[in-house]
Parts: sequence; structure tokens; C-alpha cells
Amino acid sequence: MTSQKWLLASNNDGKRKEFAALLAPIGVSLISQGELAIPEAPEPYLTFLENALAKARHAARLSGLPSLADDSGLCVDALGGAPGVHSARYAGEPKSDTRNNALLLERMTGIADRCAAFVCTLVLVRHAEDPDPIVAQGRWLGSIVQQPSGSGGFGYDPLFWINELSCTSADLSSQQKNSLSHRAQAMRRLLELCKS
Repeated sequence: MTSQKWLLASNNDGKRKEFAALLAPIGVSLISQGELAIPEAPEPYLTFLENALAKARHAARLSGLPSLADDSGLCVDALGGAPGVHSARYAGEPKSDTRNNALLLERMTGIADRCAAFVCTLVLVRHAEDPDPIVAQGRWLGSIVQQPSGSGGFGYDPLFWINELSCTSADLSSQQKNSLSHRAQAMRRLLELCKS
């Protein structure tokens, strides 16, 4: 990569903060598409990969910068992978973490199998027509709790139980989360691919 400035194809401030912290040690500065008044790209696809690629190309086309896009979400086994690619808008528009969490808990009522995974697909394109985008994925395994716990993070973090730590991801410090999460795993893989 010749440029050390990347555009994040997202207006989600929580994601921007997480990615900026993960990229800072290697000297990459990250700006969000909102800073350049770039509108969000449509996300009509059924997979995280297709949505992330569409977002990265859209942002690169409008900015002229290398663009990083993530499509991520919570996949719950007992719900056939839902909310999946619809995680941010699970309870409809406008986006609401509170309503999404409430709907998930409602749909999990009476379900014993509470296994779930946070999934992240990252795509980095050097330019809009990049024929060889860099793609990395991360999966963070856990389960869905009966009631929210913790005050950190965002999204489904208060419902996502990490078995080996006996807490939810919302109970973690941002530093702990940035070392364990699906985004952290995907970013580590992406950076390894960039180096190679």
C-alpha cells in the first residue's frame, strides 16, 4: 500500500473507533466516509462478503482513496443465522441497538440452543476497480444471554456471552474487545495479507 490514509466505508462511529485503534500501531490513519460526505452504499446482498465488497468499491469510487469496508453481524444458530446481514436493521428502520436487542431476546424466548457467533468480513480495495481485493474474515464464538449485561461496546454486545471469560462483550474494556473480537481477528488477518 502506498497510501497510509484509508477510507472506512461506514458511518458507524463504534466501528470507526475500533478500526482506528487497530490500525494506529502500523501508521494507517482512517477517515470515515461521512467526513467526505459520501453516502452509504446499498447492501442488498445475502452474504457479508458481497455487501462488504460493494461498500468498499462504492467508497473508493467516490473518494479516490484505498477503502476498507466491513460487513459484520451476529449469526444465531437457532434462528438459521439471523439476524446475519440484517443485524443493524433487525428491528427495522431507523437503526436501533435497543430495539434490535429486544427483538432478538423476544425471538429467543424458550429456545435452549443459544449458540451464536459474531462474524466480520473485511474488504480492502486499493481503488474502485481493484481486481484483487484483500479479504479477511473473523468469527467470535459465544452464546446469547437471557438479559443484557454490561455497559460497553455497541450493538449486540450486551447479549453476547463469552464462555471462556464468563461475561458479555459489553463487560469488556475496549482494549480487551479489540484483542478478541471478530473485527480484531479479521483485521489481524487483513494486515498479514497486506504485508505479504
